[in-house]
Amino acid sequence: MADKVGAQKAGTAVPEGVGPGKVFPPLDPGTFAPQLIWLALTFGLLYLVLKRVVLPRVGEVIEERSDRIKRDLAQAEKLKADTQKALGNYEQALSDARAKAGAIAKTMRDKLTAEVDKERAKVEAQIAAKLAEAEKRITETKSYALASVGEIASEVAGVIVTRLIGKDVTKDEVKRALVQRAAE
Repeated sequence: MADKVGAQKAGTAVPEGVGPGKVFPPLDPGTFAPQLIWLALTFGLLYLVLKRVVLPRVGEVIEERSDRIKRDLAQAEKLKADTQKALGNYEQALSDARAKAGAIAKTMRDKLTAEVDKERAKVEAQIAAKLAEAEKRITETKSYALASVGEIASEVAGVIVTRLIGKDVTKDEVKRALVQRAAE
């Protein structure tokens, strides 16, 4: 005992009721029934807290996320429809612009063709006028040359006759002989 008192004073003594002969309280068959009751009460309270407090909040969060997803999908569909409409408007405007450019090009081509045809007609008229003038000059020159041929022929014939026969012949005599010869 003296050892016990000395050990208690030192704080190293083993308390009574604890030791190798005692069982771990949760595994003690004597306390098994009250432990089951406390377990049922604890799980019941936990279930009530979860059912009334936690699960409604989680449900609200899930419902809000679902609503947000639906709103986002609806907005995405609306944006998609707006995009399709804008794309359709763009393609229509592009088509209209191409048609307008084609019409402008056709108008310009027709205008230039008309101007070229007008210039061509003007140049052809100038060429025709110059050609007519040249033909007129050629005709005048030809008729003058043909008119002069008789006179030149009579002069040449007079000179030839004078050299051949040695006698001077008048121009009138040569012309009469040439006209007489041409009539035969």
